[in-house]
Amino acid sequence: MTPEFQPLHDTAFRGFASDNYSGVHPEVLAAIAGANGGHQVAYGDDDYTGHLHEVFARRFGDPVEVYPVFNGTGANVTALQSMLPRWGAVIAASTAHINVDEGGAPERVGGIKLLTVPTDDGKLTPELVDREAWGWGDEHRAQPLVVSITQTTELGTAYSVDEIRALADHAHERGMTLHMDGARISNAAASLGLPLRAFTRDAGVDVLSFGGTKNGALLGEAIVVLNPAASEGLKYLRKLNMQLSSKMRFVSAQLIALLDDDLYLRNASHSNAMARRLRDALDAGIAAGELPGLSFTQETQSNGVFAVLPAGVADRLRERGFKFYDWDAAKHEVRWMCSFDTTEDDIDAFVAGIREELARAAA
Repeated sequence: MTPEFQPLHDTAFRGFASDNYSGVHPEVLAAIAGANGGHQVAYGDDDYTGHLHEVFARRFGDPVEVYPVFNGTGANVTALQSMLPRWGAVIAASTAHINVDEGGAPERVGGIKLLTVPTDDGKLTPELVDREAWGWGDEHRAQPLVVSITQTTELGTAYSVDEIRALADHAHERGMTLHMDGARISNAAASLGLPLRAFTRDAGVDVLSFGGTKNGALLGEAIVVLNPAASEGLKYLRKLNMQLSSKMRFVSAQLIALLDDDLYLRNASHSNAMARRLRDALDAGIAAGELPGLSFTQETQSNGVFAVLPAGVADRLRERGFKFYDWDAAKHEVRWMCSFDTTEDDIDAFVAGIREELARAAA
């Protein structure tokens, strides 16, 4: 008899700090357990990884290459390496995860020069790309050869199909390719109300990272190559970057569980809806003059809400047990993230807490 494992944490607690804080969706856990019996060939020559290619082909179209990896940083760095020669550079928004939140991995591990552009909403435009898209043939400048966008962005905004297509066309006309960091690609699909293919392959994306961890997986993302001419060497780069899982069937099984029966969309639709519930409740309070000092810095288009609070209010909310991060402490800007398991009661309790602390601050 296997002893029952005793949790070391309060399993009823849910916060608003990150969609990485959430647990694993029960259907994903069931998929892992279902893949657990017997032996399977290691390093991706298993039945689950083979089936995963069929699943991605249905969602993204053919031709497609799929390379499961452990995490988003590994997916981004390895994908970008495969798209660049040694002298290549990547144009990205200054807020991009590859620039801000990957510990210098693109530069230190990938050997990639990042050419970053400030944006107000986390999104690039062809005009912003052109600030760094120059100097081809100049031996003194790293050559801009890839444009990388994040969908949805680190600021919670979503690119439309037309915006992505404009960037893809602009990049391709200049001999560059388009990479998409899709850590929250499922939230984008839910926000746009479109199939994954519509704003990736059909919009001109060459290579993307497909995120699972923030949307109910235990771990695991995938590098997805939509344009084979834009990428080479992934078979070797994945191992070189320590992203080749020996027991890959368990990563693949999770991604199959997310994609096979629209679980990716159900999870993302729910987390988006919870963010919308939070934003709508607070917007109504602002309109009624009941939430002095509260404002928002971004549109709420996915599962994140970006707000500005009066000084001290964020800390008092955290002292009450509502966990979340400062986004820009100097501006008192905070980020509130919802997850696939966020409940309406979680939102309503948080709204009540915000109301009480804003009233206290104004007294």
